[in-house]
Amino acid sequence: MSDPTLIEPAQNVPEVPPDQKHRLRWALVLISLAQLMVVLDSTIATIALPFIGADLDMDPANLTWIVTGYALAFGGLLLLGGRLGDLYGRRRIFMVGVLVFALASLLGGIAWTEPLLLGARALQGVGAAMASPAALALITTTFPAGPPRNRAFAVYAAMSGVGAAVGLVLGGWLTGLNDPLGVEGWRLTFLINVPIGIVAALMAPRFFKESDTHPGWLDVPGAITGTLGLLGLVYGFSRAGEEQYGWGDTWTLTSLAVGVTMLVVFGLIESRVKHPLLPVRVFAHRTRAVSFIAMMLLPAAMFAMFFFLSLFVQNVVGYSPLHAGFAFLPFSVGMIISATAASTLISRVDPRFLAGTGSLIAAASLFGFSRLSVDESPANLLGSVTGPAVGADVNYWTQILPFVFTMALGMGLVFVPLTLTAVHHLRAEDSGIGSGVLNTMQQIGGALGLAVLSSVALHFTQNRGDEITPGLVKAATQAGLQEKLGPEGFQQAMGQLTYLGSFTDGATTAFLVGSLMMLAASVTIWLFLDVKHEELATDGPESVPAD
Repeated sequence: MSDPTLIEPAQNVPEVPPDQKHRLRWALVLISLAQLMVVLDSTIATIALPFIGADLDMDPANLTWIVTGYALAFGGLLLLGGRLGDLYGRRRIFMVGVLVFALASLLGGIAWTEPLLLGARALQGVGAAMASPAALALITTTFPAGPPRNRAFAVYAAMSGVGAAVGLVLGGWLTGLNDPLGVEGWRLTFLINVPIGIVAALMAPRFFKESDTHPGWLDVPGAITGTLGLLGLVYGFSRAGEEQYGWGDTWTLTSLAVGVTMLVVFGLIESRVKHPLLPVRVFAHRTRAVSFIAMMLLPAAMFAMFFFLSLFVQNVVGYSPLHAGFAFLPFSVGMIISATAASTLISRVDPRFLAGTGSLIAAASLFGFSRLSVDESPANLLGSVTGPAVGADVNYWTQILPFVFTMALGMGLVFVPLTLTAVHHLRAEDSGIGSGVLNTMQQIGGALGLAVLSSVALHFTQNRGDEITPGLVKAATQAGLQEKLGPEGFQQAMGQLTYLGSFTDGATTAFLVGSLMMLAASVTIWLFLDVKHEELATDGPESVPAD
């Protein structure tokens, strides 16, 4: 902990001069647009995958690379992107990042071949890895400590939280559109980013000052090994979470082994070079270290809600993709409400109480999802072939909406204080890499969490499927379904119905494990996050010797 005698009281923080409020307001708009663009692009193309595959004649197995390619480039290059901002200027790297993202979006929108589209998605990840940590660092260096910075972090956190939900809705809506020129709707999910990126880049010089530069400090060996290590982990965890591969797959294990080896080499390099890509002092402060750990566990659990609930409402309850997207809109509303409240409360309440309470609320919400159930009887499963979906009796308003909303309330209370504590007291020259570490923890945590929870869900889905298959086959045979469909069609139908009947058991178990992961993060916060709210109202690097 820092010396409390060096902390200035929150009430002594100077007011922002009126002539600066306009500049700060527009600066926050630009940061918000950039962050929303980066986050929603993780999900906006997901709903469009079937349409992209049909239009470009892509192999179904390669469609996943539209999502994975973006995640790999984004997660693997975040550390490097954050450090580039420190070395070459955060405003410059922010502008380059959003322009690269806009260019990649344009290429994706006009792509006429599979390689061009996949390359565009990877290039989007490169732009996002530059823009996202630079945006977070610009908040730290542009907004004065206290209420102005708290509000800016609240908006940033809200954009990070609502982006995924907005992406689902926007993706579903745009995919269904065809403009007067006959452009396929899925292309609009890419092209929408082009004007946003160009405007953000052009307006950045008006509202952001450039930071000091240190162009001779780039740690090339560290950049190579660190990037390869993160790429290996993100790819390995992503592959482990896919049913056709899993944890025993050769390439999964190879990727994880290479990733860990490269990170070990990276650590050795960083301990010896004069200007490391990732200075050890970034982790030396206890508050930051706890924040990083918590921000790895929390998204890991939150991904369970978005991933498994979206599959549940579409495959089991029978929602259309657009309907499913709208089902998550209350999450956006709840995030905005809670993030706004947290930005006000953080001036009077210690981060431990806000983030600890929020994580408990989120854990309770995931537990609520784990109580979902459907009628798995053979009669109901067979009836779903021509009648209502298997889970048609699930009531959205009483069984899903309350927990979607409370999950958002909890995560808003978590993201705002932890984003503040994760970058507080950083040296000025480390703001970019600190932001990059925070973003990396979220990406690694999300990939790892999804891999673990997917494995849990698959295990319980298969076990439940083994239990219900005999009764389902017997009922289907008695109903004469085998004669109607033929042996091959009958087998396919039984496989699909078994999956629909057993998926709920796997998903709810994943929700339960996610709840336990959220509780683990909560315990970490309550026990070890002991920074006081008065400290967050000061500019740490200038007045407090943090390291």
